[in-house]
Amino acid sequence: MANQRARMLVTAPHRTGGQAQYIDLPVRPERSAGLTQLYEWALLNLHQPLTVDQLAQQAGMSRRTLIRRFNSETGRPPMRWLLDTRLSHARELLESTDLTVESVARRCGFGTSANFRTLFKTHVGVPPSVYRDTFDRKDRD
Repeated sequence: MANQRARMLVTAPHRTGGQAQYIDLPVRPERSAGLTQLYEWALLNLHQPLTVDQLAQQAGMSRRTLIRRFNSETGRPPMRWLLDTRLSHARELLESTDLTVESVARRCGFGTSANFRTLFKTHVGVPPSVYRDTFDRKDRD
């Protein structure tokens, strides 16, 4: 909630150069009892390279069943949910910490900083450094 309000205060209503506005993506989808533990486990393990097979194993179901359940509950395939969740976590870290881009990439499970920069720019619309500058507060401790 605080990040949403900060974005409203900091982000201009219109952007030049055709850049996309920042869009909030839900980290935690509405859950049924079925995948609650899997969502929590995935959030705790974002820094790890996760696969659909690992998620299915953790949930105790087949790959196909997991994909169907994920689509049903979140409206997205598991890997898209995972990417959106990683990007959302990265945005929070860029807004609230002074971690390097490399550290943010590692903590969010993007592997290399180059991969992180590419995915971040593709999905958020600006490079991580520009995003951070937008939310940089001089009064941050």
